[in-house]
Amino acid sequence: EPDSSTIHSSPPPHTNDNKLPSPFPFLILRFVSLQQSSAMRVLALLAAGLCVASANINGPSPIFGRPSTKQAYKLAAPLREPTAVPSVLSLRGGAEKRVYKFGKLGTDGDQSMRNLLGGKGSNLAEMSNIGLSVPPGFTVTTQTCAEYNAAGKKFPDGLWDEVMDGIATIEKQMEMKFGDPKAALLVSVRSGAAVSMPGMMDTVLNLGLNDEVVEGLAAKASPRFAYDSYRRLLDMYGDVVMGVHHSLFEAEIENLKEEKGVEEDKDLSADDLKELIVRYKEVYKKEGKQFPTDPKKQLEGAMKAVFDSWDSPRANAYREINGITGLLGTAVTVQSMCFGNLGKTSGTGVLFSRNPSTGENKLYGEYLIDAQGEDVVAGIRTPSPISLLESDMPEAYQDLLSNVERLEAHYKDMQDIEFTIQDKKLFMLQCRNGKRTGAAAVRIAVDMFKEGFITKDKAINMVEAGHLDQLLHPQFANERAYKDRVVGKGLPASPGAAVGQIVFSPEEAEAFKAQGGAAILVRAETSPEDVGGMHASEGILTQRGGMTSHAAVVARGWGKTCVCGCSELAVDDKAKTMTLGGKTWRAGDWISLNGNTGEIIDGREALAPPTISGDLGTFMGWVDERRNMMVFTNADTPEDAAEARRNGAQGIGLVRTEHMFFASDERLKAVRQMIMAEDVEARKLALTKLLPFQRSDFEGIFTAMDNCPVTIRLLDPPLHEFLPNGEMKDVCEMMAKELGIAVEAVLDKIHKLSEVNPMLGLRGCRLGILNPEITEMQARAIIEAALNVKAKGVHPIPDIMVPLVGSVKELEHQSKLVRATAETVFAERGERVDYRVGTMIEIPRAALLAGEIAKVAEFFSFGTNDLTQMTFGFSRDDVGTFMPTYLSSGIANNDPFQVLDREGVGQLIRKAVTDGRAANPKLKCGICGEHGGEPSSIEFVHGVGLDYVSCSPFRVPIARLAAAQAAVKAEAAKKK
Repeated sequence: EPDSSTIHSSPPPHTNDNKLPSPFPFLILRFVSLQQSSAMRVLALLAAGLCVASANINGPSPIFGRPSTKQAYKLAAPLREPTAVPSVLSLRGGAEKRVYKFGKLGTDGDQSMRNLLGGKGSNLAEMSNIGLSVPPGFTVTTQTCAEYNAAGKKFPDGLWDEVMDGIATIEKQMEMKFGDPKAALLVSVRSGAAVSMPGMMDTVLNLGLNDEVVEGLAAKASPRFAYDSYRRLLDMYGDVVMGVHHSLFEAEIENLKEEKGVEEDKDLSADDLKELIVRYKEVYKKEGKQFPTDPKKQLEGAMKAVFDSWDSPRANAYREINGITGLLGTAVTVQSMCFGNLGKTSGTGVLFSRNPSTGENKLYGEYLIDAQGEDVVAGIRTPSPISLLESDMPEAYQDLLSNVERLEAHYKDMQDIEFTIQDKKLFMLQCRNGKRTGAAAVRIAVDMFKEGFITKDKAINMVEAGHLDQLLHPQFANERAYKDRVVGKGLPASPGAAVGQIVFSPEEAEAFKAQGGAAILVRAETSPEDVGGMHASEGILTQRGGMTSHAAVVARGWGKTCVCGCSELAVDDKAKTMTLGGKTWRAGDWISLNGNTGEIIDGREALAPPTISGDLGTFMGWVDERRNMMVFTNADTPEDAAEARRNGAQGIGLVRTEHMFFASDERLKAVRQMIMAEDVEARKLALTKLLPFQRSDFEGIFTAMDNCPVTIRLLDPPLHEFLPNGEMKDVCEMMAKELGIAVEAVLDKIHKLSEVNPMLGLRGCRLGILNPEITEMQARAIIEAALNVKAKGVHPIPDIMVPLVGSVKELEHQSKLVRATAETVFAERGERVDYRVGTMIEIPRAALLAGEIAKVAEFFSFGTNDLTQMTFGFSRDDVGTFMPTYLSSGIANNDPFQVLDREGVGQLIRKAVTDGRAANPKLKCGICGEHGGEPSSIEFVHGVGLDYVSCSPFRVPIARLAAAQAAVKAEAAKKK
């Protein structure tokens, strides 16, 4: 094995006749990874060594021996694009390899192949590599899913032969035969994309059963187990593959339980289950469907169903909600079944290596005796807490503890694990980095660093922007205040506080959200089809389901408050009512949920803002140590400024002076007087009334931001925005009465101000150029406010920003006016303050001429809202009419008003910074549009070299984290 440091990601330089390095060593190393024979590996490595020597690639000679698949794949890394799915070649036949096996007879993949094998497939391979007890199987690649979809829902040529070869390998390892009643091999078919999408795609269990095989299984194992497995296959296959809704099967089993006088599925006898199988087959007949008895046909149908589920409405909605793009599709994992429904010595469960709600370093999970995995996650039965497994099956529990410790140490992150116990023997079915709440994410990162598992950089990268966003959501103001209104209690599945009106369907929740309402989605149990409504809701309440049910897992991932498994709750979807504690609520009634305690509260409960302390304070301290870009805020009032500073803001990147004019009727009246003024003197008189208001506001902001920069933008919007809304006649009459002038005068002035496209008309610096007295008043208010607070011991740092500049002469005009006004005030007061004059770069022409503009400006602030609007030619107010189509059809990957367009707008920013600093090395550069709080946009501007980003007060912690993560990523890239 050559030293990996000598393997380059691009061809290394050569001096012998300019020969390029041969690709054959790497192709042969890829071939090594596909061999199970030691002899073949040695021969392949000998060939690789000869090729390396002949190509004069410097480095130690190969060590002949049998490398692991993981090592071979690592050596072949130059053949892979780092962000693309590799097109892996099987040199045995020259065809593309689509099936990757795992198990004791050999494992083809590892955790680095996530893009190709999906999260499930790559982690199963990794667990096999490190020696855990994993049932054997194989994974069909995500690339195959893309081929299947491109070919019109048809398997690629050669795929089925590889699948059958994979089945043969499982048969050999398990000493069973697929479809053989005497030694029946049963398999599961599961989905698994590169990005975890819990519950969004399909699974089928117990494939391989039919009327003959079930009798053979009954004779060999137990009749009840065999018939239970068969009825489960009929149900799941019908629902997932054949389009026969699960509720039809559920109705049959509920009827049978009622007839037999039992409450739970496990109480049905073997004969009962045999009767249920007959009823399930009748369901197929009534729906005009035929269950395939050929196991191979079952497998084919299940694989196609899993591929099809990639484009299901729920999967598409989940990807859209979570911003998941660029994936080829889902992998399909086919794996030997192990059975948790063999009786009291078997079971199945889901657990997290740490508490996904709080982050506590303690096993958190649930299990069911005599059940299969879908019973736990579907929420059909309420399971037992994982701690009780120690008394039920002590040996399996100890094995589980050992495996959990190994997995967490191996992956260096909290793990979400699925397992089955078959006759007291533990099998590991899946592991992945677990979804977690914001509070848990921060605590896990802090604890794992303190425990010595990870570095601070790793800890910083473990927490996502969405996690911090959750922590910045309100909690209940006083939990003791509502104790007499607690009407029930369920499992605290996802923390937080939620207040809203009851809805009983996901469609109702989405409609509430669209109308600006707050909904609590109440369900008997949730299913993946509910995903849109779950996301639209403030909170989720279910009658059934446990802490690891679909509702709980998805809610935690989104930071939605969720209370599950409230068994006293009765939900009537048809009547749209819920009954609890002797009271009935209807759709639209208000309730509150405490996701920390599981309490259900009648009515609306008051909320309180969050605070940064404890583990979050420690974590944010690490974040601030690591980042090298400052984080400012956009704030227009002293209250907003103070809030931002509590959240860690280091300055204000944007004060919108026009917002101050709307603070009172008196201010607005003065603005309208200024607009209606017929001459300069009348305009100055109106501005004299505004001056004290502006000065007072600036004093408050300077005081709140003591010793921090405050960037104040001069008046920007078109003047018509300060006029009342309504019909022209009504507006004119209102204005005339308010200002004591004739209606005709108002109408005439409005006509003069009228513009075809106001956003490109008289606004920004153009207002100050045509009406210099406006700029003079605002400059005076800023400088006088700074001097006033300085006299009180406050250190103001004012930055005066000229908006909408497109030429250097515009900035020169306004800059001279500001500076002349400042000198006048200094002379009047006999005192000075330092200040800067700069501009907002929001017109593409300004970005292109930044080198000239920087000779006048002392700072640039990129107003990316308008810069995006003008670069694309999109109206920000109207983009919603076509952007959804652009996103769904792939014309755009993101809404450019939410995520910075790197290729266009980003290049204008890069050019402006480069040219501006070439002309003025001291030029301060920042961003103050909506993108200043969006993590991927922050990463980009960090790479450009901006000094700061500015965002809303409540997004300041998120921007701090994103800036630190950008610094960590940039440093790691340099090391590579």
